[in-house]
Amino acid sequence: MPFGTEIAADGSVHFRLWAPAARHVELLWSAGPAQAEHAFRMHRTDDGWHRLALAQARAGDRYRYRIDAGLAVPDPAARFQPDDVHGPSQLIDPRAFDWGAAEAAWRGRPWHEAAIYELHVGTFSASGEYAGVERRLDHLLELGVTALELMPLADFPGQRNWGYDGALLYAPDACYGHPDALKRLIRAAHERGLMVLLDVVYNHFGPEGNYLHCYAPAFFHPDRHTPWGAAINLDGPQAQWVREFFIQNALYWLEEYRFDGLRLDAVDRILDTRQPDLLDELAARVQAGPGRERQIHLILENDRNDARRYARDPTGQPRHFTAQWNDDLHHALHHLLTGEADGPYQDFVSNPERSTTDLVARALTQSFAYQGEPSAFRDGHRRGTPSHHLPPTATVNFLQNHDQAGNRAFGERLHQLIPPEAVDAACALILLAPSPPLLFMGEEFDAESPFLFFCDFGPELADAVREGRRREFARSAAFADPASRASIPDPNAPETVERSRLDWRWRDQLDATAGAEPPDSPQQRRFRACQRLLALRRAWIVPLIPLIQQGGEAQVFGRGRLAASWRTTDRRQLWLIANLNAESVELPNEIQPPCRSDLILDHRPAPEPPTAPDNATATLATHRLPPWSVQWRYRCR
Repeated sequence: MPFGTEIAADGSVHFRLWAPAARHVELLWSAGPAQAEHAFRMHRTDDGWHRLALAQARAGDRYRYRIDAGLAVPDPAARFQPDDVHGPSQLIDPRAFDWGAAEAAWRGRPWHEAAIYELHVGTFSASGEYAGVERRLDHLLELGVTALELMPLADFPGQRNWGYDGALLYAPDACYGHPDALKRLIRAAHERGLMVLLDVVYNHFGPEGNYLHCYAPAFFHPDRHTPWGAAINLDGPQAQWVREFFIQNALYWLEEYRFDGLRLDAVDRILDTRQPDLLDELAARVQAGPGRERQIHLILENDRNDARRYARDPTGQPRHFTAQWNDDLHHALHHLLTGEADGPYQDFVSNPERSTTDLVARALTQSFAYQGEPSAFRDGHRRGTPSHHLPPTATVNFLQNHDQAGNRAFGERLHQLIPPEAVDAACALILLAPSPPLLFMGEEFDAESPFLFFCDFGPELADAVREGRRREFARSAAFADPASRASIPDPNAPETVERSRLDWRWRDQLDATAGAEPPDSPQQRRFRACQRLLALRRAWIVPLIPLIQQGGEAQVFGRGRLAASWRTTDRRQLWLIANLNAESVELPNEIQPPCRSDLILDHRPAPEPPTAPDNATATLATHRLPPWSVQWRYRCR
């Protein structure tokens, strides 16, 4: 890794800083937090690098860089910042951690087996640290997920943050624990057969704690901006080392921490005119590096719906990226189930040309709902490219995630907005569809805690963030008056993050009974329902997914009523009939289920119990679909 520090074979430490705007740089080194700092002049080269080898430095020492005899800054590629973003960096020996023999044999899991659980380390457990996540791994294994996805860990200012304000991208934030604790979590997950994915942000730096503009202004494009700050310079003068900084960061997380994949946040805000662009170059470097030794998965959040990114080669393997978060399906389903039409949901309101259910069906079977159509939310600009040729594995489906709860004023979860029978049906739809599903932490037990937006900035920036968030909601009718906006939780208040913490008492009570039947609770009922659906997925859907190499077909026969099917390469078929509606409906003759088929799931609300999949040749007793019913079938050849 060209950035940061390296411990050489002779024990000396090589310090490196790319600071092209600095005339001279001094290394300020100390043997510990209470020790005196010693200054050493670094050697500058013509390409802007400043280097120094120090024989007496050791792992655990502290260091920072003094720029032109003035400002002292942390290492932008520091592996650890024990005193937060403004303090000195700490030397970490990346080879010191003992991964064990089992980890050496870990090669990951194939993508078609993915069932993802997204979590925020700081609010997932009472302790808010890596060890707190590790203690709940058996819960996640019992649930039936196969992958954890951690929200961003890059060091941010303060003690609480979603993670998208990262300032030092190589340093996992100290508030969650030491880097070795993160490695222990990943090792423990792998021991249980669980993949671990990491969310990373390469479209901007956070607003506090990043000092690159002082000595490497070439990192930022002078004429481009994102909603969160200055855009990164990826194609202008001196962009070579800027691009390498982000590519090396991706390789760092995959190699030093052995993550099984990355989810790149909001890549539509990464502006790059070079060919190949940063994303394609990054994907190629990952495939040529850690991707040669084990299965690595790269997922994008990409508002552009650019199908080219997810093309497969003749063997069915991704040429560049594995999948994209399916925001289109979420937005269409959310509008269908809640009726909300603010913000991006306005693009999914029924109109004379296509209904909301048409968009649900299209996103479910063809990856994207918007494949080049004008978007009202984007001032009429066309969005997306044709995607029917993509396999279902090119998208990740979900009912909620950190954005969809946290970007609400009060952080409500979906089950707090719609009836339980609607949640049941939506879960049956998402968890058995052939695209990999994602659950957001607490979704598997209908957590009552909201997931609010929170951060921990200094007073001036805190005021700006608080008022800026309230201005965002002023466009909504519900927050048109100042009094209603004032009721929105303050992102910087400590109680905001505490309100977002998951309550695990139901699970602890369940574990404490140790075999005795505990009192039934809403949390247990939702957990058992999700657990059963994921077990059905493993048994019936996962074996079919590699044989489905392109999108499916869908028919809509009313609001919230649709049928869909996906064909396999050996001429079998996965079949869905759903009534996401509070009214029953007669099933049209042209959408009768196939005669020779196995029943995977016949979900219908109580009091009628759902039929079990062992009734392999069951057919609908009536041609009438009950409200909130979802049926999955597997058609034989």
